[in-house]
Amino acid sequence: MDFCQEFITTIHDLDADLDYLEKRLMNLREICPMALLIPSLYEELQRPALTRIKEHLKGCAYIQTVNVCLHAETVEQYHHAVMFFSELPQKVNVIWTNGARIRGILEKLAHQNLNLLDYMGKGWAVWLGLGLASLDARAIALHDADIVTFDRSLVAKLFYPIVEPEFGIAYNKAYYTRLGLENRAMNGRVVRLFVAPLLATLEDVLGRNAYLHYLKSYRYPLAGEFAMTADLALNLRVPCDWGIEVGLLAEVYRNVAPKRVAQVDLGFFDHKHKAVGNNPQEGLQKMCTEILSSILRTLTETESIVFSEGHQIALQVKFRRVAQDMIRQYFVDATCNGIPYDRHREEMTVESFEQIIPLAFDKYMHEPAVYRIPDWTRALAVMPDLREQLMAAVEADMAEVQLEATMQRSEIPPLEMV
Repeated sequence: MDFCQEFITTIHDLDADLDYLEKRLMNLREICPMALLIPSLYEELQRPALTRIKEHLKGCAYIQTVNVCLHAETVEQYHHAVMFFSELPQKVNVIWTNGARIRGILEKLAHQNLNLLDYMGKGWAVWLGLGLASLDARAIALHDADIVTFDRSLVAKLFYPIVEPEFGIAYNKAYYTRLGLENRAMNGRVVRLFVAPLLATLEDVLGRNAYLHYLKSYRYPLAGEFAMTADLALNLRVPCDWGIEVGLLAEVYRNVAPKRVAQVDLGFFDHKHKAVGNNPQEGLQKMCTEILSSILRTLTETESIVFSEGHQIALQVKFRRVAQDMIRQYFVDATCNGIPYDRHREEMTVESFEQIIPLAFDKYMHEPAVYRIPDWTRALAVMPDLREQLMAAVEADMAEVQLEATMQRSEIPPLEMV
């Protein structure tokens, strides 16, 4: 049985009692209100995963607020989303992240020399949702909208380490086993075939340093599920590129002592997958470019490491050998568990990932300043009531939907008397 602890606290899945966790969360909800954040494109409403998530969230009575940060192209799409989530018993804020009211407030902020309109994307949705959740909540959890294996234990495991006052945890990150539901294939290619060998190679090339030691302690650093205190949420510079997950870990490293960081095992996990891509501007190759660029910048920022062309060459040469050694280990692990494993395809994926290393170095050299959204404390210094204005816009957007639904019901003609 695995009791191994990392540099950060590791919470294992030892058949935890979900009833106990939920009862404890109910007892703590008054002193530590909880808000759940779900970033979502409108397209996710058409897929079964989000319907499953909605049904399981109905049983999470300890959550006071659910903030859905929605990107919708039309008023009709936004209206449909509001009605979709109206079944939840919690207070629900469907935040139309690219809606006219939200944009109007941001334009006022831009006139005061803080332009947040250039950051639209998932990172922007996360930043917006964290700020609005912090109005009422002391603990905030986030998960994606495409988790096909979702059940309500996921949010309980994310929230509990944050809200239990005896723990002193400020940030809790998920980790899990990425095993495909249909074919039992090993998923999580970016972590297995890029991030894991990359961190091992960087440590070989650079020697041991504090930030790499911290990153390597996360069992699944690219997990998009986490929970944090509201205070921390207001002090994070959220990345707005494809390196959002590893970029957030860098922000946690800057703001939180390691003893206040934890990771929790969520068991088996599956969601929709991206293609590797045919070139470095597509799919997982693009993601890997952003991840490596982010790590290089953070190593310079936090550890004062100045990279050279020699570092790039050494990293590229050693990366393939380390990744190939890991592929042999994955093959043994998979075979002993009766899991199909295509070694040739894995090798080709590593070769594709290897080619982005010089591109990531070039990006780092030419764009040394990291592309992150200013933290909420800066935005509030410019406009102290920004969160209240944005929440008023959300409430106005939702009120229009509710008014329209009421009018439609009143227009239904009565049944004729027989």
